Amino acid sequence: MGLELYLDLLSQPCHAVYIFAKNGIPFELRPVDLVKGQHVSKDFSQVNSLQKVPVLKEGDFILTESAAILIYLSCKYPTADHWYPSDLQTRARIHEYLGWHADCIRGTFGVPLWTQVLAPLMGAQVPEEKVARNRAAMDQALQWLEDKFLGDKAFLAGQQPVALGYALFEGRPQLAAWRGRVEAFLGAELCQEAHGPILSILEQAAKKLLPVPPPAAHATMLRRIARIP
Repeated sequence: MGLELYLDLLSQPCHAVYIFAKNGIPFELRPVDLVKGQHVSKDFSQVNSLQKVPVLKEGDFILTESAAILIYLSCKYPTADHWYPSDLQTRARIHEYLGWHADCIRGTFGVPLWTQVLAPLMGAQVPEEKVARNRAAMDQALQWLEDKFLGDKAFLAGQQPVALGYALFEGRPQLAAWRGRVEAFLGAELCQEAHGPILSILEQAAKKLLPVPPPAAHATMLRRIARIP
């Protein structure tokens, strides 16, 4: 069997894996619709008992967690040196950013999807004070991103955050310019292909086009909502 990637492009970690793999790595896309609860299905649970995406499958080898998948793909497949340079200290900087990203970007910037889309689908409501705290946490994370990781460089080693309904880089010209450079480098078509689902989700929700998650997914999703600080 060739390389299979189990992804839902509503998920930021899946965006990162998808965009990287589209740069010359042959793979078979296995879509997993989180809103429909496909991640808790029996079939997918046999692939990943943690019931999360992304997942890489190559024959009998199965790998989870986006950072691990990205590093594996970088080492196994011939990719341009700018993605994962051979210099040890540069790689260490990439690992440093990926660790910080997992702690400060992924969970923080994923909250608006839960508060504005997924929670209402199940009839749940997130208190306004949690929404406000999340916005403050996003502002702080953006400041750290600019000061610590971008600085005066043209690029940094990582993925750009996307949040629903927020002008993330308003008043931050340095980060806005960086985002423009990233999108120009990747190409508008690939960016739209990867980010299209998340960028259209609010419109789909407003038009009531999204399915209600099945009962089997409710417990997992409600636990995630409860963890919003």
